[in-house]
Amino acid sequence: MSGGVRRVGLHGSIQEHAELLSRTEEACLDVLVRLAETVVACLARGGKVLFFGNGGSAADAQHLAAEFAVRFVRERRPLAGLALTTNTSALTACANDYGFEHLFSRQIAALGRREDVAIGFSTSGNSPNIVTAIMQARQDGIFTAAFTGDSGGKLRGLPDLLIAVPSTSTARIQEMHILLGHLLCQEVEERLGIGE
Repeated sequence: MSGGVRRVGLHGSIQEHAELLSRTEEACLDVLVRLAETVVACLARGGKVLFFGNGGSAADAQHLAAEFAVRFVRERRPLAGLALTTNTSALTACANDYGFEHLFSRQIAALGRREDVAIGFSTSGNSPNIVTAIMQARQDGIFTAAFTGDSGGKLRGLPDLLIAVPSTSTARIQEMHILLGHLLCQEVEERLGIGE
């Protein structure tokens, strides 16, 4: 009996995901295309893409940086993508000396250049270290984008582009974030006309 109940719960999650997929396409695809255009222009002028997030979003940042630097689908030259979530010495030193909210802003100040693009991930839109990093990037003249959930939280109105998944469920938002991240990789590869 419990197996049947569990299956109903799983089916409900799949249905929720499927329904959100359609709403996400409508709400986010045009903005995602604009981000892809900006990233292509960034790479063409010798810039790089800086990805950052917390928890599952940190994993998304690393995942997408790897898709850029290694490959997504096409056999092609490496693209300049860097995750600000991977240097444990920098992360722990910054958290210890300056506070967790400066985890990514210090790295952006050190590594970011005007020709770059900074992309933050925060399902709530309220993560202090993502907000601070976006503010630092804007101060340094770096183009900014953020992936969030429905409201956009404190990030609404802050980055140059906001990709807000129309949901309040952390799990569903994260599922859409990695899908949108993959679509960004696909669009960048196609626009660069590289590979197959």
